[in-house]
Amino acid sequence: MGANVTKINAFLFFKLPAAWWCGVRLRAIDEDKAVVTVTHRWVNQNPFRSMFWAVQGMAAELSTGVMVSRHIRQSGKPISMLVINNKGSFTKKATGRITFTCTDGHKIREALNKTITTGEGHTFWMNSKGLNEEGTTVSEFSFEWTVKVKSN
Repeated sequence: MGANVTKINAFLFFKLPAAWWCGVRLRAIDEDKAVVTVTHRWVNQNPFRSMFWAVQGMAAELSTGVMVSRHIRQSGKPISMLVINNKGSFTKKATGRITFTCTDGHKIREALNKTITTGEGHTFWMNSKGLNEEGTTVSEFSFEWTVKVKSN
């Protein structure tokens, strides 16, 4: 997967089409932060006229996972990554454009350094907060990632 926003969104179309069709899009990424948006539409709504919780989860997970993938690629090492646990909380109906932001890049660096140094798998939690257009939190997700050097 390429490191720029356009390539990652194309990757979504071909490898994660459910997320792409629901409108999940990466907007920005760097070493420490990723921003993903999704807009409430007919295709991603629930019966209560707000965004389905799983669509919010896809956007939130992308905001964490895209950084994990980027850091792994930059390490040059064969490292596997997997979500092993997640939590979500919802505080307001998700309507309009929701922006999920994760600022936990430092946690990835620490875990990758440990797994490369020790050869053992390491886990870490990353958080993503979803805000509506007014800046109000609508949901928050936490994902527990595990990384491990692949064995030959």
